[in-house]
Amino acid sequence: MKNQQLADLLMRFGQLLEISDENPFKVRAYYKAAENISSLGEDVELIWKGDRLAEIPGIGKALEEKIIEYLQTGRVQAYERLTQEIPESVLDVMEVPSVGPKKAKLFFKELGVKSVDDLKQAAEQGRLLTLSGLKQKTVDNILSGIAILTEGQKRMNIATAMEIAGAFIGQLKKLKEVRRIDAAGSLRRCKETIGDIDLLVDASDPQKVMDVFVSLPEVKKIQAHGETKSSVRTYENVQVDLRVIPGHVYGAALLHLTGSQAFNVRLRQLAIKKEMKVSEYGIFQIQGDKEKLLPSETEEKCFEALGLCFVPPELREEIGEEELWSGEKLPKLVGLSDLKGDLHTHSTYSDGRHSVEQMAQAAQALGYEYLALSDHSAKLKVARGVSQEDLLRKIKEIEMINKKLKGFRVLCGSEVEIDSDGNLDYNDNVLSQLDFVIASVHSGFEQSKDQLTRRLVAACRNKYVHAIGHPFGRHIGKRNAYEIDFNELCKVAADTGTWLEINSCPIRLDLDSANAYFARRMGVRFLINTDAHSVEQLSFMKFGIGVGRRAWLTKKDIINTLSLQDLYKELGK
Repeated sequence: MKNQQLADLLMRFGQLLEISDENPFKVRAYYKAAENISSLGEDVELIWKGDRLAEIPGIGKALEEKIIEYLQTGRVQAYERLTQEIPESVLDVMEVPSVGPKKAKLFFKELGVKSVDDLKQAAEQGRLLTLSGLKQKTVDNILSGIAILTEGQKRMNIATAMEIAGAFIGQLKKLKEVRRIDAAGSLRRCKETIGDIDLLVDASDPQKVMDVFVSLPEVKKIQAHGETKSSVRTYENVQVDLRVIPGHVYGAALLHLTGSQAFNVRLRQLAIKKEMKVSEYGIFQIQGDKEKLLPSETEEKCFEALGLCFVPPELREEIGEEELWSGEKLPKLVGLSDLKGDLHTHSTYSDGRHSVEQMAQAAQALGYEYLALSDHSAKLKVARGVSQEDLLRKIKEIEMINKKLKGFRVLCGSEVEIDSDGNLDYNDNVLSQLDFVIASVHSGFEQSKDQLTRRLVAACRNKYVHAIGHPFGRHIGKRNAYEIDFNELCKVAADTGTWLEINSCPIRLDLDSANAYFARRMGVRFLINTDAHSVEQLSFMKFGIGVGRRAWLTKKDIINTLSLQDLYKELGK
């Protein structure tokens, strides 16, 4: 499917048109087309061959012609002409936090800034200060944003990594020669960000698998091509390595290549004490100067040979290391099937893409018992915050929808803004009419550690607030977490019974696993929510589950594993 590649092209086309001062309506048409094609559930090539492109919302005659040109040739001449006027690298400048299209256009036209490196030089040399309206604080923010962007480009978020790995695995699985295939490394351990992607395969014909691997459509460049190991780079500039492993030691190789390094070191130390050896080539019993291979075809057999219970990949970290090696029985970690609902989602009442009813139907199809539509409160204008009048209308609509639903309940929630002084956007009278309240910070990130902590603590102490949303405010690759006294927040959250959110959106994953582990030990309870702004984003839940598992969380630590009846009891507290 070329859906995403085409959507990315149209998005870039729209961005370049915006920089070139094109008609805003035309610019928005490209953005809308990119969004609609990205969310298609069908291959756009099949739609084209069925002469149905015009049925896609937002696709007019001019856009249809460009889409057909791309599908036929892989190019769009109008786009290539535009990039001769404005280099594509200008789009990278727009990705720098605190820049955006307007500043990127200003820097390009006034200073000839064509890349992030150009922007960095202009900032460091003081040339940005020659532009009207730019102050030193703005320049400092831009330099900080460049540092965050550069660091973020070294690693991708887990959703991107999972999508790329899934594309390779899905195609290789179709080969009759493939018996087993797995992703290893930090992706299998569900880390919040991923460097390279490591794939392992057990195959009857290694050379055949390698030949197919390096010729897949996702491959931009072949870095190495061997009989048992190959390495490629994708069009997203992601390195993907594939190894073919003999079936009888596949488990040992998967164990070794999953890591982490610290976990592997502890395994080797334990093995030495037992006169054994652990490596990617198997688990061995040392007998004098000889080595006897023990059953190593699965990870379970490898752990059994070492006298250990199976350790889930998410726990093979330095997080919780003392618990892991204490000899105590490992807990049963929370799983996706344990969740009964999602309490932080958005509808068209604020900045969501789907209606309350559409979101409810999608959640019910996932097997949930309930869904809270927690749209933004009034003051967050950038997210079309809900006025008090519209909130009352939303409450009435939800009441009508609930009358039609069987075995499912829609809750009326709100993601209420915490202002710079710790006050909430809605008054207590309004908050008392809501089923669920999650309070969040979306502004004032530059405040001091003490100020930000006071804001969050004040929200915890409001009797109508059930949870704190994405407590550190981070945006992976664009904005670092702000500084707070997390120890103090956890104390107050535990004391007031306020839940902390693990936000499953892959560019947030906030709380991260280390902070969630700490909060768990402080007696805090959690919500795992998607923050979904569309029905498709309800699938983000698996990323939050990964964070929860890495934090040693069990079903009892998570509020939304409760049944609807038990949830109501907790909300009532």
